[in-house]
Amino acid sequence: MTVKGAVRIGFLAVALGFGAWAVAREWDSVVTGFSRLSWTSVLLSVVAVIAALGGGMLTWRALLADLGSPLPVRQAAKVFFVGQLGKYIPGSVWPVLAQMEMGRDLGVPRSRSAAAFFLTMPIQMAGGLLVAAVTLLTAGPAAIGPYAWALLLVPVLAVLLEPRVINAVIGLGLRLLRREPLERALTRRGMLGALGWSLAGWAAYGLHLAVILGQSGATGVSGARLVAFATGAFALSWCLGIMTFVVPAGAGVRELAMVAVLSPVLPQGPAIAVALTSRIVLVAGDLLCAGTAALAARSAALPEAGPQSDKAPRNAL
Repeated sequence: MTVKGAVRIGFLAVALGFGAWAVAREWDSVVTGFSRLSWTSVLLSVVAVIAALGGGMLTWRALLADLGSPLPVRQAAKVFFVGQLGKYIPGSVWPVLAQMEMGRDLGVPRSRSAAAFFLTMPIQMAGGLLVAAVTLLTAGPAAIGPYAWALLLVPVLAVLLEPRVINAVIGLGLRLLRREPLERALTRRGMLGALGWSLAGWAAYGLHLAVILGQSGATGVSGARLVAFATGAFALSWCLGIMTFVVPAGAGVRELAMVAVLSPVLPQGPAIAVALTSRIVLVAGDLLCAGTAALAARSAALPEAGPQSDKAPRNAL
């Protein structure tokens, strides 16, 4: 095992260890928090997560189209959602490798798939930090205080995502890798379109957490403030989790961050229940989207049989 692999495993073990210890310490409160949730709220949360994941897919699809490889929604969904399952495997390369290989089958150059993949993350992070700043400052200013340093990344990401800057960065990276340059440069219109889909996804993520929080006994927030707080809390915890990219899908880290961000409105036990429920819903959403997209793409690719298949030879005579 390499040193890098050992560090990844060690970090994951520490993150999950702290999470398990927190759950065990607050076990009674965690159980009480779970008991407050209804199956209806969980199902509504799953629906919101599926919509949010769709926003992420459309963000990636918009970038890929701007680079010169527009894909139909069904094919784009299959490549994106099935490829995203690789994030649950330790290591950061599996999703991009899967998307590169599946995209190649559809005529998408590997360099374009890689560029779209690596651009999706900073766009989502920029949108997430922006959403967190606006919503948490509106709904619960105390919640964002300890994490104000993360907001310093917003102007940095804004500069990096300027098309002239990012095109230069991509060009340099491809030259260092001795790869051919991209055929088409990113445009401001394409980047803004991708950011728009990303913001729509964050709104749906906020609804998924708001549904869970609404039944968890959260204090001090309700109605529109509850939705705003939930949106900011999820966006901030997601961004903090993704910064620790050494663990698969931010496992454990996102939950610890979410419990901390929720502390102004929930005690630790119920907050742990909310964070764990959110994680379960997200995994279910990933699996449902990947399975549905794969089946839809397969059915679209199957040749039509029956009377119509018999009609072709007769028309050809």
